[in-house]
Amino acid sequence: MDRIRGEFIDIIEWTDDGRDTIVWRFPRYGNEIKMGARLVVRESQVAVFVNEGRLADVYQPGTYTLSTQNMPVLSTLKGWKHGFESPFKAEVYFVTTRQFTDFKWGTQNPVILRDAEFGMVRVRAFGTFAAQVVDAAALLRELVGTDPQFRTEEVGEHLRQLIVSKLGSALGASGVPLLDLAARQDGIGQQLAKALTLELSATGIAIPRFYIENISVPPEVEAAIDTRSRMAITGNLDDYAKLQAADAIPLAAANPGTGGDALGLGVGMALGQRIVQSTSGAAAAAVPPQPVPAPAGPAPSDVPPPLPAAPRWFIAVGGQQQGPYDESALAGQVTAGNLTRTTLVWRSGQAAWQSADQVPELASLLADVPPPLPPQG
Repeated sequence: MDRIRGEFIDIIEWTDDGRDTIVWRFPRYGNEIKMGARLVVRESQVAVFVNEGRLADVYQPGTYTLSTQNMPVLSTLKGWKHGFESPFKAEVYFVTTRQFTDFKWGTQNPVILRDAEFGMVRVRAFGTFAAQVVDAAALLRELVGTDPQFRTEEVGEHLRQLIVSKLGSALGASGVPLLDLAARQDGIGQQLAKALTLELSATGIAIPRFYIENISVPPEVEAAIDTRSRMAITGNLDDYAKLQAADAIPLAAANPGTGGDALGLGVGMALGQRIVQSTSGAAAAAVPPQPVPAPAGPAPSDVPPPLPAAPRWFIAVGGQQQGPYDESALAGQVTAGNLTRTTLVWRSGQAAWQSADQVPELASLLADVPPPLPPQG
């Protein structure tokens, strides 16, 4: 019946029964569309006419009359040497141009980003996107080929892999801090849509819509963010310690007999001390400061004042300055013969160097030092 039916002039049309077919080839026995066939192209469709193995034309919505080499009955009779099949093949592919919005994407493995605040962070993301055919001829040449029914599932995995490969570079190039990604998801989605459309331009597919539904981080990073948020709310470490102590009370009460009572008692005492300190501090702040009377005289003290600093002496030996020495060290210099009555000495408070016998403070040290010998005749 298909062979007999193929001898008549066709009315070529397609009404899509499903929602996942991108390309559908009009079924005709032996692909022998006859001369004068009527082609009906509806809105959200284009028709690609392939005549004798070559892409002949792309038809926009409307009604057309096709011109082929296949004449009804006559072409079949003339094709007796080909097994009564016409050598002139003609095919029509219908391509859906509406948006396919049921594509989902997600990162199977986390994407590593460098964040200014948290350092190296692993993130996961998922969302949806829409795909649309913008060049039917390129789609047939690059992806469809001679497939009689090309569905979204045949191209969906390729698109998802392409998205994951572009996601890391898009997030890194955006320069958006991790904590601000949620507010910038729309902008990042638009950038990805443009990048993916440019990448797929050779296949005739565009990505008009790209949505990021969620960007998540590992649990340990979430815990760090929560801790930082709580510290920001409490204001300082002292308040945060109070908050931690308050959180421990219900945990201690829920575990009686296992150290929970002792923990609760300790936490309660700590909180009581903090309350007393806060109350006493508040009470002290509420009382205005009173003037302190000046003391009438020096207050007696049981602690003696510090000892006066011992003088530090310098001596001139062989034309060179040596020192400083205290009195005990000067005694050693007397014994060594470096300090005599005529040796020049100086300490803080003297206007100039003086010989040792002219300094009253050194008289006791030089008592046993003989004066210089008189000149010999």
